[in-house]
Amino acid sequence: MSNIAGKAYAMNVVTPSKPYFTWINRLIFMVARSLPSVLSGLLGLSLIHFARWVIIKRDQWPDLGQGKQTLSNDYMFFCSNFNGTWDQYIDAFSDGIPNGLNLFWYSATKYPQSIPVTSFKNYITYNQVFTDYYYNATPGAAQRDVKCAMRVNKAIAELEKAHATQSPEEFAKTYAAQLLNVQGCLGDPGFGPVASLDTERADINRAPFVHKLSKLFDAQRN
Repeated sequence: MSNIAGKAYAMNVVTPSKPYFTWINRLIFMVARSLPSVLSGLLGLSLIHFARWVIIKRDQWPDLGQGKQTLSNDYMFFCSNFNGTWDQYIDAFSDGIPNGLNLFWYSATKYPQSIPVTSFKNYITYNQVFTDYYYNATPGAAQRDVKCAMRVNKAIAELEKAHATQSPEEFAKTYAAQLLNVQGCLGDPGFGPVASLDTERADINRAPFVHKLSKLFDAQRN
């Protein structure tokens, strides 16, 4: 069981919501889809590979052999892949789209708001579900690496066309121009540093302390 595959980290968070609040979140999601500018802060976070919020109604849980369940809550399922550490991701989220996070988790039970970030981190930790199987098609590449590879591939295709029609002198100029265009994309991708695994172990080690703080936080709110 691991949330890490190469440079990427997989996060799954499941939070309960009262059914009479769920329709508000559905409306918020509809507005967010029709007005992408609402997510401009999220789209600017290049460390994110993927992020999605899904509402699961209490009668929509799949039966995987556990039998029919009677649930009191609907649930919000948030899943995301990103490169970097868990703390870096939560910090970037809280700083980039604090109001968006508060809207998306508007109906979540005991949601503490995205700022201050410590309470938000405690909430995510308490509701995060570990990944049993995590497949990453490009484990040695982060989002930036993939985009850079696409730019280099496009430049090579342009050079191939130019080589067929240009003189050596003209092609030399074209080559220099394309090299200048992709010079920032010629790094060496590879697996993330061991620090990522250290971060996962640190998360496990600090879990009892975080859960203790969460119980104190819940007691204060109640």
